[in-house]
Amino acid sequence: MKFIHTADIHWGMNPDHDKPWSRDRAQAIKDTFSKIVRQAKLRDVDFLFIAGDLFHRQPLLRDLKEINYLFSTIPGIRVVLIAGNHDRIRQSSALRSFSWCSNVTWLMDRQLSTVVFEKEGVDVTGFSYHTAEITEPLLDSVCAPQSDNIHILLVHGGDPGHLPLNKSSFLDAGFSYAALGHIHKPELAADLSYAYPGSPEPLDKTETGRHGIVLGEISPDTRRITRLEFLPLSQALYIPLVIHVTPATTNGELGDRIMDEAAKRGLEHIYRFRIKGRRDPDIRFDLSFLEKKLQVIEIIDESEPQYDFSRLFAEHPGDMIGFYIRALQKEEMSPVEKKALYYGIDALLGTTDERR
Repeated sequence: MKFIHTADIHWGMNPDHDKPWSRDRAQAIKDTFSKIVRQAKLRDVDFLFIAGDLFHRQPLLRDLKEINYLFSTIPGIRVVLIAGNHDRIRQSSALRSFSWCSNVTWLMDRQLSTVVFEKEGVDVTGFSYHTAEITEPLLDSVCAPQSDNIHILLVHGGDPGHLPLNKSSFLDAGFSYAALGHIHKPELAADLSYAYPGSPEPLDKTETGRHGIVLGEISPDTRRITRLEFLPLSQALYIPLVIHVTPATTNGELGDRIMDEAAKRGLEHIYRFRIKGRRDPDIRFDLSFLEKKLQVIEIIDESEPQYDFSRLFAEHPGDMIGFYIRALQKEEMSPVEKKALYYGIDALLGTTDERR
């Protein structure tokens, strides 16, 4: 039995909502989900498992119609899904009354239930969220059904506020595979008994690294995973880079270096730059011009001015600058103490009226 496992699509989300590329990222989420459906067809899988948070919020009727159309393009593939904490089932939810195409099965109950696919020799056990949080470890005593089927557990959770899990117990509980969701970073178990595919598209600057889906295969004879593979699919990545500067680095040089580093990795990605090292005290890095050339989510300037404190003290022995250097400078300084010294001197040198 071949399957694709995905989760945490967050259809309808606008990542980086205050950035000019936000609408492109919202569309990328939808385009990548369409690609997942096409991959299911191209790879001739039997099942597409979606482990919660297909939607970022309560879906509108038009969202359900769009998704249902995509599912209708793979009529020979079983689509089985649950609701997560973001798209949880509410009394007024359009999910309750929507008519899905015949190959789609929702496990909408708040309690565990099992659906059996006799032709494929597969059963899927799971439940949907009806509340924003689930703090109880509800699956601590879960067991697979007593049958010769391949047993799939479909689950959304894994942190203290969203269904705490003992992931290592699922194999002993009789499940062939646990298809997990909620954690946005991919994780494949060493024994292949479970996986988090992560979000197919990264959704904010903290979600670095590769993003995609999980492709798997289970032997009907042993009812065990024989293949489990992570497939990168995302259109863009959030890439954090550290750029080191020296007192010789100019603003223009730093901009060129940043452009070069981004060009090596791809201009389609979203960058977070951290500037480290010592800079010329007369230099103030202003990289706002990069916003027209790159997708830059954040620039953190942690560079420190390269002051000659001995010379400064000799020039200002009796004023506030000399007093400040004498009070703070010492042989062994912590990072916080160094910052206090550098930033304080930087501020004092920038004033003209109140040094004395």
